[in-house]
Amino acid sequence: MALQRQDKGSQMSEAQNTQVADEARPIRLRDALRRARIEAADRTGVVVDLRDAEVARLEILSEALDPLFAQVPEQIDLFDRGISQGETPRLWIDVVAHVTMGRDKRIYRFVQDTRFGRTVIAESHDVEAIVGAVTDYVARRMIEREHALTATSVPAPPAVEEEQPRRRGRLWPFVLGFIVGALALFGLALYASLQSL
Repeated sequence: MALQRQDKGSQMSEAQNTQVADEARPIRLRDALRRARIEAADRTGVVVDLRDAEVARLEILSEALDPLFAQVPEQIDLFDRGISQGETPRLWIDVVAHVTMGRDKRIYRFVQDTRFGRTVIAESHDVEAIVGAVTDYVARRMIEREHALTATSVPAPPAVEEEQPRRRGRLWPFVLGFIVGALALFGLALYASLQSL
């Protein structure tokens, strides 16, 4: 009987310790959903449907990127994030950069299409490493946009206005030569007609 009381007492103290630990550290539903998705993606990736596992992993990465894209100003329309579910699922960051899964379906590969071919920007099993690489990429693209806007907003030099008077100066000798040539032809025609009379 004393042993049973001791077991009940130890069970109660363990339950109280667990309850105190749970109260001290609240479990967020988002974290639980993320863990459940990772577990489901792991099971799915191993068992049958690798494609669904890829999409699930890309969705996890997309959710991890939400805070980054929430900070991008609305007037900047460089980025169009979304998952395409074609033959190879991709998480598009913008028109030329996307994240795809590696051959083992567990490694994230962040790539950019360039005129020289596809360039791997980052490759990792860790979501946070890819989030860091995408963050750096977004920052670089925003700076490139600022430079492009600054370069195109500089007014053109007034050299265009100076060329017009020069053209008129070149046009007068041509017009004068045309008039002289026409008068000469008219004079020759008149001379020939007078000769024939």
